[in-house]
Amino acid sequence: MGKVGLVVAAVCAVGSCAVAGVLVGRRIRSRCKWGRALDVLSEFEEGCSTSTARLRHVVDAMAVEMHAGLTSDGGSKLKMLLTFVSRLPDGNEKGTYYALDLGGTNFRVLRVQLGGRRSTIIRHQVEQQPIPQHLMTSTSEELFDYIAMTLKQFVDREEGDFDQEPDRSRELGFTFSFPVKQTSVTSGVLIKWTKGFAIEDTVGKNVSQCLEEAMTKKGLDMRVTALVNDTVGTLALSHFHDEDTVAAVVLGTGTNACYVERTGAIIKCQGLLTDSGGMVVNMEWGSFWSSHLPRTSYDVELDDESTNRSDQARL
Repeated sequence: MGKVGLVVAAVCAVGSCAVAGVLVGRRIRSRCKWGRALDVLSEFEEGCSTSTARLRHVVDAMAVEMHAGLTSDGGSKLKMLLTFVSRLPDGNEKGTYYALDLGGTNFRVLRVQLGGRRSTIIRHQVEQQPIPQHLMTSTSEELFDYIAMTLKQFVDREEGDFDQEPDRSRELGFTFSFPVKQTSVTSGVLIKWTKGFAIEDTVGKNVSQCLEEAMTKKGLDMRVTALVNDTVGTLALSHFHDEDTVAAVVLGTGTNACYVERTGAIIKCQGLLTDSGGMVVNMEWGSFWSSHLPRTSYDVELDDESTNRSDQARL
């Protein structure tokens, strides 16, 4: 019995050592992984850190570029595009309105009924649809025909809860989140595609006209009454709830900002008058940030991956 007990004890000891070895090994590997993770985070933090002096330099540089962009077209890394939006919603709007939001691989259509009292949205309905991959590199006609068809299907499913005046053309707000040179509050010419879109025959065209022609073909009685990008739309909604809001920033697939500027400060449009004395300016500041903030290895890798995906989409 003594020998048996000794053998059992030895076996148990060996087993315990084995288990302990496995646990210790796992802990060591876990610590090694955690250590590598901490190293990556430390490297990322160091690469993204910006000193106060650097931030002040960025502020000064942006002020210079903003002034240059308001003085003339093409003279700044900030496009400072005119939107012709001189008045923002104030919460007193009434009626049923439609909106189309195109700014990426998905687009949204929505219907909203406003009650005329500040911050009062009586009801709203939203539907989101993906853009088929092939339409992102096809033709302008095919893209807008698809959008108009989806919009018509949405309108045809209009619920009775939404009050719509008879014999009145439906009004559509068109959020088009790509660089556009506005020619009026309802129209604008596409400067270039981004976010994976590469439809050459749309560049230089009035995107509102493209959409309205497609809607007409689909028998949809609707007109574009406002053409804006997502930053202007964000500013409009915020101003609807709080009239002190004067600027908006979007951080998403891309980044951009807009703000309300005095018309007297927009030198490149001398003589431009608005009843409010101001106009929303679309900064299109993406190029500015890419040249003024530090780039880490992660930025480079992300940009390369995005470029590869865009190239594949074009193919």
